[in-house]
Amino acid sequence: MKRYILALVGAAAGVLAIAVPTLAAADKQEVYVEKAENLAVQGYDPVAYFAVGAPVKGSQQFSLEHKGATWRFSSSENLEKFKSNPAAFEPQYGGHCAWAVSQGYTAKGDARFWRIVDDKLYLNYNAKVQKDWSQDIPGFIAKADAQWPSVLAK
Repeated sequence: MKRYILALVGAAAGVLAIAVPTLAAADKQEVYVEKAENLAVQGYDPVAYFAVGAPVKGSQQFSLEHKGATWRFSSSENLEKFKSNPAAFEPQYGGHCAWAVSQGYTAKGDARFWRIVDDKLYLNYNAKVQKDWSQDIPGFIAKADAQWPSVLAK
């Protein structure tokens, strides 16, 4: 009986060892959202980065469901611009930290730490990571482009 229980426990541990990484990978979404609110770009207006050159909080009044996330905008004009061409305004790598993606993993992209490079919006995890990323932006973008979107499966 003891051997049977030990074998059963061993088999269960083996299944968990295989399933847990798979479940964790399946949990990663293309668009980074904080689970509680499902907001893309933490509720900031992605069009505003291009229009006013600053992060601007979006309004619930001007929102849209896109790629499984809720996107908010500061005006109906920005909402319409996004609707007409989402790819022009979405942050790269789904809003995950650009530096982290270049390193082969995903991390939160913080809407307050951003940069537009070649008409594309990039987010970073925090000020220190953004400073590190700034040391070789073209190189890190090339590395991240090579990792995306396969990094979501890791």
